[in-house]
Amino acid sequence: MKPVNIHEAKTRLSKLVERVEAGEEVVIARAGKPAAKLVPLAKARGRRQLGLLDGKFKIPEDFNAPLPESVLRAFEGRK
Repeated sequence: MKPVNIHEAKTRLSKLVERVEAGEEVVIARAGKPAAKLVPLAKARGRRQLGLLDGKFKIPEDFNAPLPESVLRAFEGRK
């Protein structure tokens, strides 16, 4: 889209915001040089629900146990 000058942006702000809400990006220029860009806001996510997977899986008793030596060597790049 062609840049909109500042005077036109001030005069037609409501129309520009409608276009942005429809998904368009609007560049505002000062003396023909781009100075700002109006872009749509990202959609807000809903609130996250805690405990959504409660009871869906079980953590093994040895979860925090030290790794076997062979696995440690592999992580460190040793054979």
